[in-house]
Formats: sequence, structure tokens, C-alpha cells
Amino acid sequence: MIRRAAIADIPAIAGLAAQLGSTVDPETFPSRMARILELATHAVFVAEGDAGPCGFAAAEHRLLPFGEWVELTSLVVDADARRHGMGTQLVAAVEAWARRRGVDRVLVRASLAREGAHAFYPALGYERAKTQHVYTRTVR
Repeated sequence: MIRRAAIADIPAIAGLAAQLGSTVDPETFPSRMARILELATHAVFVAEGDAGPCGFAAAEHRLLPFGEWVELTSLVVDADARRHGMGTQLVAAVEAWARRRGVDRVLVRASLAREGAHAFYPALGYERAKTQHVYTRTVR
């Protein structure tokens, strides 16, 4: 079953995010996630398994001067639950959310290191649009 995430799901989402290789700061992750759950421009869905959440997808409605889309910002399915359609169902939930918002374009970025994603998304009909470099700078 796929459903919207709730505050009670945050610990499970943190564990899943860690499987993605994300740095999960136990001090800040819960409050950041709680803020995301409150934002109308964001949606988080969980895949509910027999033992609780076994996957999640997060998305953001992006509205910029040069375009509008929903960006699938995170997708993780527990290593033990992969290859059973959960990821496909989570992507479908994000796509349905986009349609309800009147948005007909969903964008997802996949690191070059995530070889499985490079087969997964095209199998769902996604086309590679570009490659890019990402730059970051800490400002204080």
C-alpha cells in the first residue's frame, strides 16, 4: 500500500534514507522532515509493508520563471523489499500528485553511481534529458 507520509514515519524514513547513502543527521533530520511534511509544495509517500514503511518517495513542485515541474527528489526502497514493484508504485504516486496539481512534467535526477536507477527510470518511460555537474558552496 502507498500512502502519504506522517510524522510517525520519520524514523523509518531516516533509516531508508541512510540506505540511499544519504548522510542522515539524527539531530536535524526529524525537524527537516517534519517541515517538509507541512509544505504544500512537497509530498512524501511511503510504501507500507508487513513490518511498516519499506520505501519512500519525496517530491517537490518547482515553479520557476522558465518552467514548471514536479521533481522526484528522493526514492528509496528497502534492500529486502526491492524488485517487487514498490518503487514503481511510489513513482506512480508522485506522478498522480503532479497531475492533481495540474503539472504534466516529472523530473528526476540520478547520480552516475546509481546504475540501477539508470535502468529503472527509462523502464518507466523517463528519458535522459542531460548530464550535468553539481557545484556546492557553504555560506555562513
